[in-house]
Amino acid sequence: MSFEMEEVALAPRGRPRDTQVDERVLRIAAALIFERGYAGLSIDEVAEQAGVAKTTLYRRWSTKDHLAVAVVARLQADDEITDTGDIRADLVDYMEKIAAGLNRMRAAGGREGPSAGAVGELVAAAARHEDIGRLTREQYATRNTIALALIERARVRGELRADLDAEALFDQLAGALYYRVMITGAPIDRAYAERLVSSALEGSLTCH
Repeated sequence: MSFEMEEVALAPRGRPRDTQVDERVLRIAAALIFERGYAGLSIDEVAEQAGVAKTTLYRRWSTKDHLAVAVVARLQADDEITDTGDIRADLVDYMEKIAAGLNRMRAAGGREGPSAGAVGELVAAAARHEDIGRLTREQYATRNTIALALIERARVRGELRADLDAEALFDQLAGALYYRVMITGAPIDRAYAERLVSSALEGSLTCH
């Protein structure tokens, strides 16, 4: 999916956070999610494995939903958006990264088939908690700015039409991946990313 929200934003202000504790906790929480699924994540167990007080975790992440969203944000931060000068290849690569993240989350806990898995739980968490919903939107706004800049550079160098709506183009691409995960349950992989980008770019590329 295609993870970049700062988990520190989910906690109240106070003395500086211990980033080593944060990293350890998020790593352990991620392992539990992938092994057992969303239902298998427990703040109490994470605290025990991380060797920290439960109150420490609850001050940082008040619910399991908050902790899970912080895990996703941390994982997304590792996904880079590369600009090689070939917009088609760059968009396929980025869509494949988003697809890989979504596939990993929906398969968490050994789920198979068309289930949205943890992806659906995270969407529900954003709906349950106003602060998570707000931070999730901010997270994607920040992430999308990077992707939109990639498209804009391709437009400026003449690879895409001058009147291209970059936001609409990106919505077509990323939205299609989430639609297949959340609604149809259809697979998403590099082959689909290639088809998706080719279809979305139809009419967007300049004619030479």
